[in-house]
Amino acid sequence: MAGKKYTVQVAPEDCTGCGACAHNCPGKDKKVEGHKALDMHFQPPLRASEAENFYFFLGLPDVDATQVKLDTLRSNQLIRPLFEFSGACAGCGETPYLKLLTQLFGDRMLVANATGCSSIYGGNLPTTPYAQRADGRGPAWSNSLFEDNAEFGFGMRLTVDQFSKAALEYVAELAGNKAFAASAKLFKEITTADQSGQAGIEAQRARVEKLKAALKGSKNATAKLLIPIADYLVKKSVWCIGGDGWAYDIGFGGLDHVIASGKNINLFVLDTEVYSNTGGQASKSTPMGAVAQFAAGGKQVSKKDLGMIAMSYGSVYVATVALSNPAQCVKAMLEAEAFDGPSLIIAYSHCIAHGIDMTSGVDAQKRAVQSGYWPLYRYNPALAAECKNPLQLDSKPATISFEEYTNSENRYRMLKKANPEQAAALMKKAGEWTKAHFAYYQKLAALNFEDTCEKK
Repeated sequence: MAGKKYTVQVAPEDCTGCGACAHNCPGKDKKVEGHKALDMHFQPPLRASEAENFYFFLGLPDVDATQVKLDTLRSNQLIRPLFEFSGACAGCGETPYLKLLTQLFGDRMLVANATGCSSIYGGNLPTTPYAQRADGRGPAWSNSLFEDNAEFGFGMRLTVDQFSKAALEYVAELAGNKAFAASAKLFKEITTADQSGQAGIEAQRARVEKLKAALKGSKNATAKLLIPIADYLVKKSVWCIGGDGWAYDIGFGGLDHVIASGKNINLFVLDTEVYSNTGGQASKSTPMGAVAQFAAGGKQVSKKDLGMIAMSYGSVYVATVALSNPAQCVKAMLEAEAFDGPSLIIAYSHCIAHGIDMTSGVDAQKRAVQSGYWPLYRYNPALAAECKNPLQLDSKPATISFEEYTNSENRYRMLKKANPEQAAALMKKAGEWTKAHFAYYQKLAALNFEDTCEKK
């Protein structure tokens, strides 16, 4: 982007004042201590002038997505987010993931959203934070029930596949019709198009528009059937989104069924480790020793390892991510979407229920990773075919103690005040589990696959 300037423009009338952007801003002034590219200031004196700046900003043309590298933060953050002004809690740890997903795939996303926080701020009708590009393209979103979200999204995937298959069959049929000989080259380009990247997808869209123009007004029966579903010749990205209550508990049976299907569907779990939307009840994702409703004496058993369960199939892409390592998060999202099969991403999502300062929520995530409690990894079955270990551990061994992580959150601290002996016993047990859990992943990631397989 040589010769251009970059700015972060705040929407002054929509800012929730959480301060997370200023806290995490890496642009520090070397001359003025404490001054960053983003600073928090009292809003009323700035409202009018910044509103004028914001309206000017909205009039700027979008960056061409085909001209930037989506796999780097420096580039992909220039893409217009198609998720904005959600109305979620100030400093919410879930919404940044959804914003990022829409920057990467929003122009072709179909979203099945489980009931929970993400469905409340995602579809608080008559408004919705899901937006559209200047050309009108954006995510298609719907919410069914709490327990059947994976199956709901699975239905979307099957429908897309069926329409795509039918559209390709119609194109092949027309290609064999002499009446459409003038479009033979276009038919071939459409059926052989590379849609692995944004540039390829945009090129396919242009071809489909030419196709629809060529078929418009045709009395051919096949052409009439093709026109309404021609857009399904362009790749679609299906995502099932929800919290840990859905994925670990109430909807786990459906999630398990869908990841065992072998279909190209993505499941994204916003893991707050508690039923956030309904008041903070413990889920199977709640960590040992944490206090929650129905676990007032601290959770007695360890957190369910959803990622390990999914990896046991050997055919599911699995990753754990955190906002403290956004580059790894982007890599996991791109790999999951590119994987031709089911994928599961589990995202650490800090929550007001954790009893933390939401301004520094990313710091809380960093401590979870640094303590070894939340190991970051990517499991890609496609690597096994190349005689490579499919499991890549992306986080280092613990650099802080487990207690340093738990002591910074009220969900752990409150038990120490109420029952110090119980807290000490649970924290010791949870710390031992954390060490053993991380060591197990280390051993799996260190396995040598080259000696035991033959390249296909």
